[in-house]
Amino acid sequence: MAYQVPSFVANSCPTKVRASAPAADADLVAQLQSGSEAAFRVLVERYQDRIYRTVLALLHSPEEAEDVAQEVFVEVYQTVARFRGEAAFSTWLYQLATSRALKNRRRARAKKRFAYFTSLLGFDNDVLHELPDHAHPLALLEGQQQLRLLLDYVARLPGPQQVAFTLRHEQELSYEEIAAVLHTSVSAVESLLFRARQTLRKHLQPPFRHV
Repeated sequence: MAYQVPSFVANSCPTKVRASAPAADADLVAQLQSGSEAAFRVLVERYQDRIYRTVLALLHSPEEAEDVAQEVFVEVYQTVARFRGEAAFSTWLYQLATSRALKNRRRARAKKRFAYFTSLLGFDNDVLHELPDHAHPLALLEGQQQLRLLLDYVARLPGPQQVAFTLRHEQELSYEEIAAVLHTSVSAVESLLFRARQTLRKHLQPPFRHV
């Protein structure tokens, strides 16, 4: 499932930015800050799949991931005037995406805990205890049962470990880029990834112990 460009942009902006070579993010952001919806469309098309896949890896729900991805780009459109370029645009975008995804996950867990306690009181017996099935890109590989187990254990990692692991292995960001997204040091990222991999290796069988 691919993220859809917000309708208010798709409908109002049929013309794309013309350039002999792909425009740099900084140039597109400057154009967007001047009101160019064409520049915004190019940025959405450039990052939509990466943001969707990142959010999907954190939320494990295609529908929810699509909603969050759209919210991220709407937030970019509405708040880009405050972006000062102190970090790369992609870093800011990943910060928005991971922040919204983790907020949604916390909200979902709170609802699940509430549903659990109400079920104990006999108010609601419809409680979800398993992660939903989803069309994660990794599921295209062989060994779907082991892959599902991998994703299940990744979902159980503490928030910062899960974000670092996802950005490293799903989006292939560098340690420096992950540190910028998480507002921490490279050594802290290394520590997060080390602990995440140690946890996963305790539970996974080959061929996934090399994660």
